[in-house]
Amino acid sequence: MSAGWVAGAVRAKALVGRCPGAGGARQIAACGTLDDALRYLAATPYSRYSRTAVGLPGAQRAVTATLLWHLRVLAGWLPLGGARLLVPLAAGFEIANVASRLSTLDGRRVEAPEPYRLGALETAWRSLELAGTPAELRAALAASPWGDPGGDTSWALVTGMRMAAARRTAVAVPPARRWAQARAVLLTARELFVHRRSLPEPAQRDAARLLGARASGAASYQEFREHLPSAARWVLADVEEPDALWKAEARWWRTVQADGGAMLRAGRYGSRVVVGAVAVLSVDAWRVRAALESAARGGRPREVFDALV
Repeated sequence: MSAGWVAGAVRAKALVGRCPGAGGARQIAACGTLDDALRYLAATPYSRYSRTAVGLPGAQRAVTATLLWHLRVLAGWLPLGGARLLVPLAAGFEIANVASRLSTLDGRRVEAPEPYRLGALETAWRSLELAGTPAELRAALAASPWGDPGGDTSWALVTGMRMAAARRTAVAVPPARRWAQARAVLLTARELFVHRRSLPEPAQRDAARLLGARASGAASYQEFREHLPSAARWVLADVEEPDALWKAEARWWRTVQADGGAMLRAGRYGSRVVVGAVAVLSVDAWRVRAALESAARGGRPREVFDALV
């Protein structure tokens, strides 16, 4: 095991050790106001960006910006080439950048937030950022590891990227394949059976690779569940109808937390420890974002927050 992987694993465990965790998130959720919640965040690692946050969207973005900063720090501790392991795991930030960029290109007068700066975790953002139209965005994606999303509408671009992120993670990060496959389940189920939209052709191909042709081509939600590969069925267990997919989403996050924690405990060094740390850090950020929303609404009852996270 190289010194770089040892250093990366040590740093990964240190970052996780500073997380507020479920207990901290519950305290944030119980705050009576968003200002109270932000004061709590000031004593956590999320203070890096939350000190200047204004409003709920700004506070939540501060949390995800902190997560990205932690991933970039972690990537810097890994041996040469090790950061490539984290690139698919950070894909959501590049997707968010594209979604924000699209909001300024589709004719709406929207003030988009400053793009996330991915550094070594970037896939193709420097090229995507230069696109002046949705068609140019599609062309830039097609020429990158993202691949052609299959259309230049905002929906096709973002949906194609989300499915491509699941495919790329499953291929490039074996410890995260289970999560990527389940993410593809949720995306496919939501598009087909909630929004009643067929997936763009490239996304359909990716879904077939990850879930099998019978599941991705199912005509009903029940048929979809029945034809899922055994390794991916867990995410929809007991979710009998598509309008209950929010339960599956919460289960996905809880599973990522449990799997990531197990990876941290099982190995001292190496890539699995790093992937486990990314999982736990990501779940913590998701939990804190949910807690901030609770605080902004005057503090949800604790049992309601617990049901979500």
